Amino acid sequence: ALKKSAVDYMHPEVGVTTTDATVFGRNYFNRPSAPETEEDEFADERAEVLAEAAALKKLATDYMHPEVGVTATDGAAFGRNYFNRASAPETEDTDEAEERALVLAEAAALKKSAMDYMHPEVGVTSADGACFGRNYFNRPSAPEGEDTDEAEERAHVLAEAAALKKSAVDYMHPEVGVTTTDATVFGRNYF
Repeated sequence: ALKKSAVDYMHPEVGVTTTDATVFGRNYFNRPSAPETEEDEFADERAEVLAEAAALKKLATDYMHPEVGVTATDGAAFGRNYFNRASAPETEDTDEAEERALVLAEAAALKKSAMDYMHPEVGVTSADGACFGRNYFNRPSAPEGEDTDEAEERAHVLAEAAALKKSAVDYMHPEVGVTTTDATVFGRNYF
C-alpha cells in the first residue's frame, strides 16, 4: 500500500482508474472559490516566449557543439561540398600522404627511443614470452667485481668520511644548534 501511494504520488500522469460507478471526485480548479487562472491571451504570450526561448537554446547548443552535426528529415534538403568543388585549393597527393605518414611514424619511433634513453627508471615492458635478456654482469668474461672484504672496507671509510663531514659542518655553523632525540640529555649554558 505504501509503495502504491509512492508510485501514485511520483507519477500523476498515470491517472486514477476505478471500477466503482459510485465513486466521484471534486474538481478543485473549477470551483467558485478557486484562485483565478491565467487568461487565454496571457497563456498564448507565455507559450510564444517559451517557444522563442527553446529556439534560442537550440541555436546556442548548435553553436557550442558543432561535433553533434546537423540532422534533417527533409529529403529535398542538401548542402554543397566546398572541399570537392572546382575552385577548391588542391589537396595533397596519395604519395605525399603516404610519405607524410611514414615521416610521422619515424618521428614517433624516435621520440619513443629518446624517452626510453632519457628515462631508464621506467623500465622495459614486454608481452612476448619468448623475449629474454643476457646479464652482462654475471657472465664468465665479465670484469671482476670487488669482494666482500673490499666492500666492507669501502663502507667503513665512507661512514667515517660522513662523520667527519658532520663534525666539520657543526664546527663551521654554530648557529644551527644541536638536536637530539634522547630526553635524558641536557647541557648547561655557561654564557
